[in-house]
Amino acid sequence: MDATRLKRIPVFSELDDEALDHIAALAAEVSVPAGKELVREGDYSYDVLAIEEGNASVERSGERIAELGPGDIIGEMGVLERSQRNATVVATSPMVLVTLTSWDIRKLRKSTPAVVDHLRSLVEQRKEHA
Repeated sequence: MDATRLKRIPVFSELDDEALDHIAALAAEVSVPAGKELVREGDYSYDVLAIEEGNASVERSGERIAELGPGDIIGEMGVLERSQRNATVVATSPMVLVTLTSWDIRKLRKSTPAVVDHLRSLVEQRKEHA
């Protein structure tokens, strides 16, 4: 994956070039069609997904609670806290996602701890606004 593409995704935009290079070496790009279930409420979280293109709907207990789009991130809470997913997310349009597995996050924790610290701060912000 190209590090300059990562820089255009808000969750990664504040990171320095070295951190972006580490992420780019691990990240994968995935394209999904509209209607694809990205994550399911109650499942364990093994991936962090950053939306590069497209939109998704977030549902909890069958009720739509949010819409996501380019720049949003999915799954960071579950991966960092090793917990179950708290919502189901379904693509509402074709999407391009940048994915990092929980194993990738462990590698980043060792090589570039600032990346994981940044993700943790996002988790804390979401908890405050939940």
